[in-house]
Amino acid sequence: MEQNLAKMIDHTQLKPDTPKEKITQICEEAKENGFISVCVNPYWVEYCAELLADTDVKVCTVIGFPLGAVTKETKAFETKQAIEKGATEVDMVINIGELKSGHFDNVQEDIQAVVREAEGKALVKVIIETSLLTEEEKVKASELAKAAGADYVKTSTGFSGGGATVEDISLMRKTVGPDMGVKASGGVRDYEGAKAMIEAGATRIGASSGKAIITGGQGTSDY
Repeated sequence: MEQNLAKMIDHTQLKPDTPKEKITQICEEAKENGFISVCVNPYWVEYCAELLADTDVKVCTVIGFPLGAVTKETKAFETKQAIEKGATEVDMVINIGELKSGHFDNVQEDIQAVVREAEGKALVKVIIETSLLTEEEKVKASELAKAAGADYVKTSTGFSGGGATVEDISLMRKTVGPDMGVKASGGVRDYEGAKAMIEAGATRIGASSGKAIITGGQGTSDY
């Protein structure tokens, strides 16, 4: 069970004050524990790709992070550069303000800009930032991510005061159907929490407490 669960975990370190030693550490932990990926800020992608070159651990990074309030052209460029440096998964933040403004075409185009750049080269996970959305907005954001051709819809950045909940995962799964990925991120710190998310429909877990999750311990950080 531990190994199967490990293959659902993006071992994550996105804090702005993360030193290089910590990035090295999470890469080593990912190799030792069989995590599916490490998720780091774009600056560290090339370094992680070098450290993980002879392994099956993927390098995931974040786009338009953490606010999502940059242009679609900027997000596309970030995606292109990240892939060139070794990223094979990208987690992008939607334009939350445009979603709340009801400008749904703009939100979908924003996602599509990243999807087009990543096509055939990297998986795209779309962060909708559930803590800032109404239930109706969560449904709409999930629908837009699916319509734009993304591979996953993801709950949270971990930087907006709230993370994944079982209720949100269940709602997102119901909205996108059985075939699209759903990622729970933010606040998943232990085995029971991860199990609850998976039972609700999550197919990927984003956490910095991956070791605690697979060993039954208790983590202390949510991103």
